[in-house]
Amino acid sequence: MFAVIKTGGKQYRVAAEDIIRVDRVNGQPGEIVEFGEVLVVGGDAPQLGAPTVAGATVAGEVLQHTRGDKVIAFKKRRRKNSRRKRGYRHEFSVVRITEILTGGAKPSKTAAPRPKREPKPKAEAEAAPATEAQPAKTRAKKPAKSAAKKPAKAATKGGNKKK
Repeated sequence: MFAVIKTGGKQYRVAAEDIIRVDRVNGQPGEIVEFGEVLVVGGDAPQLGAPTVAGATVAGEVLQHTRGDKVIAFKKRRRKNSRRKRGYRHEFSVVRITEILTGGAKPSKTAAPRPKREPKPKAEAEAAPATEAQPAKTRAKKPAKSAAKKPAKAATKGGNKKK
């Protein structure tokens, strides 16, 4: 099942467990936010909104708030000795879509706990045993470069003119 939502003046096609970067939304990391403007709900029986699907919402968990790359706005008026340089970084929120709801259902208040991956057990018994005969890696030093200095140029008055 997927949905098309509208937020921040842009449209996003989302499905459950998608991670999207949208314009900054209100909410602290870990909170659930609702996107009420759902334009399309797809799946077995797609629903098209006119302009939105009635009773459909999309819930997502705010993962973090970030800022985009710096954009430089440089303005210059030639021959006027007038220059202005301004930098700008747009603020974004990274959101994980948790569920797509229809029929006026409300999202759960807390995010579903994500199963944590268990670290792979280190197979020390399967690995080949280290032997004492293997030497430790050492870094070979490079030979020093010869310091051949160039003769100093004589300072002449008036630059590099030839007489």
